Amino acid sequence: MKLQKNYKFWFCTGSQDLYGDECLAHVAAHSKEIVAALNASGVLPYEVVWKPTLITNELIRKTFNEANIDEECAGVITWMHTFSPAKSWILGLQELRKPLLHLHTQYNVEIPYDTIDMDFMNENQAAHGDREYGHIVTRMRIPRKVVVGHWSEKDVQEKIAAWQRTAIGIIESSHIRVMRVADNMRNVAVTEGDKVEAQLKFGWEVDAYPVNEIAESVAAVSESDTNELVDEYYDKYEILLEGRDPAEFKRHMAVQAQIELGFERFLEEKNYQAIVTHFGDLGALKQLPGLAIQRLMEKGYGFGAEGDWKVAAMVRLMKLMTAGMKDAKGTSMLEDYTYNLVPGKEGILEAHMLEICPSIADGPISIKCQPLSMGDREDPARLVFTSKEGHGIATSLIDLGNRFRLIINDVDCKKTEKPMPKLPTATNFWLPQPDLRTGAEAWILAGGAHHTAFTYDLTAEQMGDWAEAMGIEAVYIDKDTKIRDFKRDLALGEIVYRRTNTSQKNHRFSWLMLQIKFT
Repeated sequence: MKLQKNYKFWFCTGSQDLYGDECLAHVAAHSKEIVAALNASGVLPYEVVWKPTLITNELIRKTFNEANIDEECAGVITWMHTFSPAKSWILGLQELRKPLLHLHTQYNVEIPYDTIDMDFMNENQAAHGDREYGHIVTRMRIPRKVVVGHWSEKDVQEKIAAWQRTAIGIIESSHIRVMRVADNMRNVAVTEGDKVEAQLKFGWEVDAYPVNEIAESVAAVSESDTNELVDEYYDKYEILLEGRDPAEFKRHMAVQAQIELGFERFLEEKNYQAIVTHFGDLGALKQLPGLAIQRLMEKGYGFGAEGDWKVAAMVRLMKLMTAGMKDAKGTSMLEDYTYNLVPGKEGILEAHMLEICPSIADGPISIKCQPLSMGDREDPARLVFTSKEGHGIATSLIDLGNRFRLIINDVDCKKTEKPMPKLPTATNFWLPQPDLRTGAEAWILAGGAHHTAFTYDLTAEQMGDWAEAMGIEAVYIDKDTKIRDFKRDLALGEIVYRRTNTSQKNHRFSWLMLQIKFT
């Protein structure tokens, strides 16, 4: 998928006028060189734009407010080349409404031992200039990313690149609109949540529509358009009849093709980027949307099953964050289904009834039509495949009543020991870190859901940075997790986030409520 805006990141260098024009000329030249090198590296997914050196309260404030109103500015990178008195930054930082990265670097790599003098020292003061600046940002309680190291090093560039994708998630979060087709699955707790608070925190709009309103859009799809899409299915996927009549099979696929086109047109017309359905409320729909939803997810739409609007929004968010990523391995909704508890072969089988995004597929993708006990409708067509091997993260955004918590689990995806020929669903099989028992216990202690927003292409650090920017709690389950320490972290989170939620709001991202929605 492609983003609708050509996002860029502003590079803002701090200094002061104490050292004279020659020094300031060097500061500007060095900053331009750094920006050029970052853009030429091929590592960063988004362009960095040089801005004139910031030396006064007025200029800092002006520049940051210009960043606020620039639709293409997705974040600001700051660096103090020389010493820059931090009180000059207060008003600008108070008004900045874009994600912030503090690059703690310096122009030179090595101390020039033979020639260093006071002129050099005055000009190259990031070692304490960045500390002065860092102090005021911390005092102001402003979330930001700090990256340390020389700007020419690949690992530093990769950290900046990773943060750029997080910043896209922060910016685009307030543009996510979720369409609820009907309601949540009855009596299920974890798919519920405070939609008003979600809009306050994340900017998400979550709206409900009667099933038959979208069913009318499906019914309005022409036979010719439907047949054209069915032909595409036959060209793109392996058809597994498994004894079914070919004509009947094709009719079932046509139902999904009509749903795909009708849903997509309805979403586009109403300007929604994510959708939830529920098998218990299908109205005039002939099948539970399966293949149709899978293909919509592949196009970049978010999805949550059984009315799980939080997962739908998170899947959309992750797809936005990974947009344009080279060699991306995919992002999807998944659900914890069943365990393999054989020692040495442990893992969790991830699947759902139908709706797993084919972006995570490894190898051929097939179409099957199989009965489905839920929904009381025709046998739905669905895409069937196995997922890629490799590292990924599973996330669960939960509503704890007084706050949101984002649970982030590092997982290692692998192939199942044996094929599962009778299971007509797409599947993923993973081992949660640090191991199945610890990972599952920690997940349950944290209150994690059975639905997850999963991706191969983002890191726990990136999603944690997003959570921090949103002013919500993030908990990590990874190779270092120990249950005793994890329980202590949860207890501390209970204290910290209950206090911050009742005493103050994250002022930097109050823009989520106020920002004009550009689509």
